[in-house]
Amino acid sequence: MLRLPRRLAAVLTLPLAVAACSSSARTGTAPSATASGATPASAAPAPRVTPVSGIPPLLDAHDVYAADRAGRLSKEAGQALSLVYVPDSDDATVHVIDPRTYQVVRVAKVGQLPQHVTPSWDLRTLWVANDQGNTLTPINPRTGRFGTPVPVTDPYNLYFTADGRRAVVVAERLRRLDFRDPHTMALTHSLPVPCQGVDHADFSRDGTHALFSCEFSGEMVYVDMVHERVERVLRLPRQTSQRPKPQDVKISPDGTLYYVADENSNGVFLIAAATLKVVRFLPTGLGAHGLYVSRDSKDLYVTNRRGGSVSVLSFATLSVRATWPIPGGSPDMGGVSADGNVLWLSGRYTREVYALRTGDGRLLARIPVGGQPHGLCVWPQPGRYSLGHTGVLR
Repeated sequence: MLRLPRRLAAVLTLPLAVAACSSSARTGTAPSATASGATPASAAPAPRVTPVSGIPPLLDAHDVYAADRAGRLSKEAGQALSLVYVPDSDDATVHVIDPRTYQVVRVAKVGQLPQHVTPSWDLRTLWVANDQGNTLTPINPRTGRFGTPVPVTDPYNLYFTADGRRAVVVAERLRRLDFRDPHTMALTHSLPVPCQGVDHADFSRDGTHALFSCEFSGEMVYVDMVHERVERVLRLPRQTSQRPKPQDVKISPDGTLYYVADENSNGVFLIAAATLKVVRFLPTGLGAHGLYVSRDSKDLYVTNRRGGSVSVLSFATLSVRATWPIPGGSPDMGGVSADGNVLWLSGRYTREVYALRTGDGRLLARIPVGGQPHGLCVWPQPGRYSLGHTGVLR
């Protein structure tokens, strides 16, 4: 197991590199959010964040998640129906759950092998990524209606550049990132990635770069999202007899660390954002998989898919402060409710969805669904704009 270097504090306070802007201006305008009295996540001096053309500035330089406070819905998100969308990979369906009653209110047929449900950058559309169906199915979050599928090759996952100018389809099987028009999904640029199994990501504090996991080669790929090019590949060190199998990625509230859940290592790697070096490994549970930030930016919820539990990791102490068991469960992907009180998770191998109370981890409901539920999306969520996946908002 890796030990925390003595100079970690110095490493983590190095300024983040900011790529120069391209000659063409990017002009995304983030939806406004209502005020909520959010408090800074740290008392340290504000880090330097150089503004980048077209990328909305952070609300708080100490906390990239400041716009995600409980109840802080944008005008657009505030008009959405409160629903939970669950893609079922085996059945090519999406189960729609009413979060107030814990009941399935609709089952919609979509394309083959739906993987994730992703909010668009402007929060006006939810996209179902039908991986083997080679389509994206749009959902109108105001009505919950499913629209006409849009042809897109190999959409395992979906992200958006921080300026909203491009959608980024993660084509896992084809080993590439496809940059597309965020509305029509017309292809503008295919970027090959030098790894196997590219699937999940999170963005740098300034929004110019993203760190992608590559689960089948045990690597991470650092991508310049402004100039659409790969900058670096990082191989993760073994913690067990098995090669690492990285899954979900989240950046720390202060933007100095990337957290990477690793299914084979049974825990979370901490990677310094300034140097892209692994500085620590934190064991959590068997099959560490999904990562979700609490609405107050204090905790990181880690799903342990093979361990049937959720680890609550404190950002302040870099330690697991609680473990919530889900007997016989296989918690995978999901999200936190808009009020921050419920963590919704798909049960990948148990054909169900879990709702856990974030105050104490109490299991509120186990809701039967079909097939293999995967990238569940709770909607609406707080934030000004979406970077993708099941709800990475800023």
